[in-house]
Amino acid sequence: MTHVSPSGVEVLGHLEPGYREILSHEALSFLAGLHRRFNKRRHSLLRYRKERQAELDAGADLLFPHETADIRAGDWKVRPAPADLQDRRVEITGPVDRKMVINALNSGAKCFMADFEDASAPQWKNMVDGQINLRDANRREIAFTDEKTGKHYDIGDNPAVLIVRPRGLHLDERHVLVNGQALSGSLFDFGLYLFHNHQALKERKTGPYFYLPKMESRYEARWWNVVIQHAEDELGLERGTVRATVLVETIPATFELDEILYELKEHIVGLNCGRWDYIFSYIKRLRSRPECVLPDRASVSMTVPFMRAYARRVISVCHRRGAHAMGGMSAFIPVKNDAAANKAAEDKVYEDKLREVTDGHDGTWVAHPALVPIAKAVFDEHMPNANQLDREDDNVLPVTSAALLEAPVGDITDAGVEGNIDVAIRYIASWLSGRGAAPIHNLMEDAATAEIARAQLWQWRKYEKSTAEGNAITADSLQAQIAAIGSAIAAEVEEGGVMHRLIGQAAELLETLVLSDDFVEFLTLPAYELITADLKKPMALAEFDD
Repeated sequence: MTHVSPSGVEVLGHLEPGYREILSHEALSFLAGLHRRFNKRRHSLLRYRKERQAELDAGADLLFPHETADIRAGDWKVRPAPADLQDRRVEITGPVDRKMVINALNSGAKCFMADFEDASAPQWKNMVDGQINLRDANRREIAFTDEKTGKHYDIGDNPAVLIVRPRGLHLDERHVLVNGQALSGSLFDFGLYLFHNHQALKERKTGPYFYLPKMESRYEARWWNVVIQHAEDELGLERGTVRATVLVETIPATFELDEILYELKEHIVGLNCGRWDYIFSYIKRLRSRPECVLPDRASVSMTVPFMRAYARRVISVCHRRGAHAMGGMSAFIPVKNDAAANKAAEDKVYEDKLREVTDGHDGTWVAHPALVPIAKAVFDEHMPNANQLDREDDNVLPVTSAALLEAPVGDITDAGVEGNIDVAIRYIASWLSGRGAAPIHNLMEDAATAEIARAQLWQWRKYEKSTAEGNAITADSLQAQIAAIGSAIAAEVEEGGVMHRLIGQAAELLETLVLSDDFVEFLTLPAYELITADLKKPMALAEFDD
């Protein structure tokens, strides 16, 4: 049977069972409308990022915009959050595969962020299956039986509130073309979820809720606001039906928090401290400043000065504007068969969440269901109400631009170099295999981890750093270490198998990124080239003029 797509729309991805329903003529028409109206502006925003980077490279400073001083000084607030987003004390995050969706909804967390972005590799099957899984979850039709164990999974009686993170503005969905152009990954994820779920969500007295990633400026917030308004109008939804939380995971965004809230004030409910991507952004955007070279990744915690300033500013601005200030991800996961290591991991989660709730955060993230009770207990003890929006600001002095830029003191070590190489290769190989959330050395890693790792290696090589042990970090040394560590990782898997090949690809990609004269904006861009290299146009879809 031929599946007919709207005029100008081509679907290049293979049509598995059930895909024709999620990629219906009506849904594709809706996506095409979003693309035609908003894709040109999306590309201009991406160009603006490059122009701003060129200014920073030329010596410009990151400052609070003088032209929006009136917004920062004004007395205004965002629209109050809906009832089921008033209490977000613990949120769990993860990819959108069927078993994960069920387990996360049943985890006991208040909310589940279903992630099409950093925790998901954007293979076609992952992206479309994820949409089917979320649709079925909202309809309460989702179930899963593990073929290996025979265990059956269903949603319980009190599932978490579902929030969806679409891909960032920089990512395309190459399996869907509109007038010959790849559709935006952001619009694909956002549009399909909204189109197929708004009615079921309304019937359950909840709504279409989103996390918006990688935002860098008020202009990007304005773009999202107009996209949301247009989508609401097209679907006949009341203004403010769609609600969003913005991830503050880029350093330029920290200088425009009031402005981002203002642009989205009819739809936004809060800001989130996306700490790992924020560290990556610090390296990336300040890459021309030798004074901003960071020490080992493990020593760049939330307690170092520039990260403390960042968290304080998010809390202060959010609470002044009536928005939730969400804490960040704890990447620890349970350690099996090692009680002492597991207890140490739990203690670190406890300390991290205690700092967040006492600072004033209204909620936090965890990566594993077993950590939900720990985080919940901390917030229950120190946050008896649904949130801390009414808490007076304890930060007497405002956060300065200097505080936001201050680099921490610490060592670069041999172990830090080797660890970055090891984690980056393992994660990239996992991503290329289709897994965007990967347990590595007792931590749940996503794309942000690999980004920090490769960015640090690039930065250390660029500024000719040496380790505390006295070893120079050079192109030659990194090339040799990547080869050696890549070979050691490859030896862990079957020679000639798929993972053996992907580990080799990952090591090659890491070497290219680390040794390049220019800094590649996102490693997922060349990695996406690899997973879509064989993309061909199938004959299963026909076009016709409406």
